[in-house]
Amino acid sequence: MTDLADSIESMKQLALVWRAMTLDRDSGADVRDLPGIAVRWADCRFPFWNCITLTDVGADAELVEQRLSQAADVMRSKKHPGFLWLFEDLLDDAGAALGAAAERAGLVHAFPGTGMAGDLLPIPEPTHHDLTFVRVTTDEQLQAFADINSRAYGFPLEDGRDGLVGSTLWKNEVYAYLGMRNDVPVTCAATVEAEGRLFVLLVATDPEWERRGYGEAVTRKALCEGGRATGLTRATLHATVAGAPVYPRIGFKPNSPMRFYSLKG
Repeated sequence: MTDLADSIESMKQLALVWRAMTLDRDSGADVRDLPGIAVRWADCRFPFWNCITLTDVGADAELVEQRLSQAADVMRSKKHPGFLWLFEDLLDDAGAALGAAAERAGLVHAFPGTGMAGDLLPIPEPTHHDLTFVRVTTDEQLQAFADINSRAYGFPLEDGRDGLVGSTLWKNEVYAYLGMRNDVPVTCAATVEAEGRLFVLLVATDPEWERRGYGEAVTRKALCEGGRATGLTRATLHATVAGAPVYPRIGFKPNSPMRFYSLKG
């Protein structure tokens, strides 16, 4: 695959997986494929499930400015905040002017990310001397998974719970795992099948227990079990700055830099 093909794959994986995630929360979620814009907006309190991404390939500065304005209008129409996810490698010559165009649209850069993928499965059964791993199958475990994400990303606990608790999808079709330290959940990761790939999502570690290799270990567990169940060999993910150094150790290769935008306050 070419670098551009990897970036296109990364964008398409987001649109595919987030369709399932948003519809899981509410049958009335806004899931639309507009010209150049994919809307995946659950309009719940968990901001990661409120997502828009630009889908044009090779868009010039004028088209990107138009898309940003349209995306911001959609975001303003919603009750709950979320993010515009933008894959820089899909733009043509618009990168240099992106910041100014986003500002004119009423958007502010929230944080950076990186698309990643790799033909890395199967991987060995992981171990960590501090942890045991438990698959999420109950609402109590799903709440623990949500709470770890909320603490790691700085969200109120109720926001994370609104995104996950009560989900049948997450308890049955997602390979979601908790890393337990002395029977206390301290880290989590999940994988889900997505058109011939295994997509990694919501990797997080309780801030009290960071920098111990817990996130890498539980990600390996979710990949190992998801790969074992599906027989898939390729995996994809979208990394935050904190996670970006971890995933290449597992076998992921970076593709498109990403920017996450929110509406100006």
